[in-house]
Amino acid sequence: MRLQKDELKSLIKNKLHAAGLSEEHADTTADVLTFADERGIHSHGAMRVEYYAERIAKGGINTKPEYKFEKTGPCTGIFHGDGGSGHVAATLAMDEAIQMAKENGVAIVGVRDISHSGAISYFTNQAAKADVIGFSVCQSDPMVVPFGGAEPYYGTNPIAFAAPGKDGKMISLDMATTVQAWGKILHARSKNESIPDTWAVDKNGEPTTDPFNVNALLPIAGPKGYGLGMMVDVLSGVLLGLPFGNKVSSMYEDLTEYRKLGQLHIVINPAFFTGLMGFKQDISTSMQELNNIKPAPGFSKVFAPGQNMDIVVEEYMKNGIEIVNDIVEYLKSDTIHNNQYDHKGAFAK
Repeated sequence: MRLQKDELKSLIKNKLHAAGLSEEHADTTADVLTFADERGIHSHGAMRVEYYAERIAKGGINTKPEYKFEKTGPCTGIFHGDGGSGHVAATLAMDEAIQMAKENGVAIVGVRDISHSGAISYFTNQAAKADVIGFSVCQSDPMVVPFGGAEPYYGTNPIAFAAPGKDGKMISLDMATTVQAWGKILHARSKNESIPDTWAVDKNGEPTTDPFNVNALLPIAGPKGYGLGMMVDVLSGVLLGLPFGNKVSSMYEDLTEYRKLGQLHIVINPAFFTGLMGFKQDISTSMQELNNIKPAPGFSKVFAPGQNMDIVVEEYMKNGIEIVNDIVEYLKSDTIHNNQYDHKGAFAK
């Protein structure tokens, strides 16, 4: 089913508000989720709403958090999330980081004690829209086997980056340090589709194409993805004095408890280095040069990172955002949640 962006956001907001979030926090959270869906990142969009609603309703997300920003140095700070919506806390923390970078050239802001924050490119794009460079990393459930291992240790531990170009354009990267994010497995489940055998392994450590048999995810490019996942864990966990590695809280284990996750924003102001206008011109030039490269067989064009998402957004603006029918029916229903996520394993089983 296809929905216009405003309708989808309104449905998500209303459901989260009904579950217990304040109207303001429900609106921000819905904006982050709609951002994902309108870019085709359905694994981090509306399909997550029922999980959030159940966690909110059961007390696992603080509906009245006392958010606090603690400045720890000229260019550093900690945003205390108090168990609240990760989407809201990460947005507010990025606002603080942007302001600090505008004044001092760079900013590093840790975000502590939050719930899941969704597609983290939302926050780096937030920075690029403010004419600064955004870099963000965050923790996630331990569900990835380390290179050479047979048991999960790190999470999918995503990395996002964005830099502004001219005329509102930007380069934007958002990637898990696994071959695919766990949300992609959930999306395959919701559509009863198989997955490539390079994404995950079953309980025996063997490759699987059945999303319901996934027991662990695989790091991207073997030891390289393993190393990147370690880096993210250090920056968003160890550095902030939070649980790390296989001690990071599970998304589903107990929905009455706060997750206490960590995220780290790094913001750089080009005006303190090469000059803002020159920087934006060079970003736009590099994007155009990439577009002009002769495409390989089977490809119509070379895109700069993030440009393919712009095409999806344009198509969805014209024809509506495609959402699985069952999810739309849930969003339009009076049901807060169906009590289906609590006390499950990392893979919701």
